Amino acid sequence: MSATIHNINSDKKTPPSLDDMMSLVAPELNRVNAVILERMQSEIPLIPELAGHLIAGGGKRLRPMLTLASARLLDYSGDRHHKLSAAVEFIHTATLLHDDVVDGSDMRRGKTAANLIFGNPAAVLVGDFLFSRSFELMVEDGSLKVLKILSNASAVIAEGEVNQLTAQRQISTGEEQYLEIISAKTAVLFAAACKISAVVAESGEESEKALGAYGRNLGIAFQLVDDAIDYVSDEDTMGKTAGDDFRDGKITLPVILAYNRGSEEEKQFWKDAMLGHRTSDDDLKHAKHLLTKHNTIDDTIARARHYGRIAIDSISSFPDSKAKSAMIEAVEFAIARAY
Repeated sequence: MSATIHNINSDKKTPPSLDDMMSLVAPELNRVNAVILERMQSEIPLIPELAGHLIAGGGKRLRPMLTLASARLLDYSGDRHHKLSAAVEFIHTATLLHDDVVDGSDMRRGKTAANLIFGNPAAVLVGDFLFSRSFELMVEDGSLKVLKILSNASAVIAEGEVNQLTAQRQISTGEEQYLEIISAKTAVLFAAACKISAVVAESGEESEKALGAYGRNLGIAFQLVDDAIDYVSDEDTMGKTAGDDFRDGKITLPVILAYNRGSEEEKQFWKDAMLGHRTSDDDLKHAKHLLTKHNTIDDTIARARHYGRIAIDSISSFPDSKAKSAMIEAVEFAIARAY
């Protein structure tokens, strides 16, 4: 990999991590985890067994941590955001269960995907159960504004997944549609996770907008990096099978750029590959060669840095604090995490 990933904060001497954020919210995250454990229970044993396979599978809890850190940024001293953080994680987990069925994934978070162990019908239905639990938690909170933000996010995520499905194997997919897809399927939940803290803290519309913008741009940067590292990282780093996007015919930014910059022969390769006719290890190796030749991984990371800077700028008006520093470093981590 030719790209060198530099921290957005160039003065930082250690590699960015989520350690500061995890330390900041650790006691509250324990309460969130207790809610998650309690609410994923059911008299039907398969439900907690399947849900627990994924929820306990090594996820970073990044989205709930963003809700908690955003509340800290605003000096919120209540506890409403604990249940709402659990609701955010349930929405995320439900979408992962459904995604793995749609994609036919083999791995998730470094473990065998739940649908391969328990079957597709069970994975879909437990995903539905977790969505329902998330809405129970929203209703218990009692805020119509929170309910509107999170329910809208759930609908937009589904729209994004359908948009991605229709774009799959369509090499004509352009950058605009690609950005629409990742904004919907990834960034909208990041935005909602941050924005709801401003609602419960009653900190005003400007804070809601600022935190929503922070989360949205962080989410876009996060997904751009995910789509880049699918071609340059390994299974241990990603927690899923390397080259999945290539074999699934997902039209991501590195492919879009390589196709647009390629010769007619290279364009034909991408057409064949995305249609599923060129999916061998040698084909993947050739795809990586073309991505390197046309600098598309570096350019995708550069685009992620761009959105990362917008995310950081979005919270610039808040006073300096441990929470603000941790949220800035979360952006840096999102971009540099695979290197």
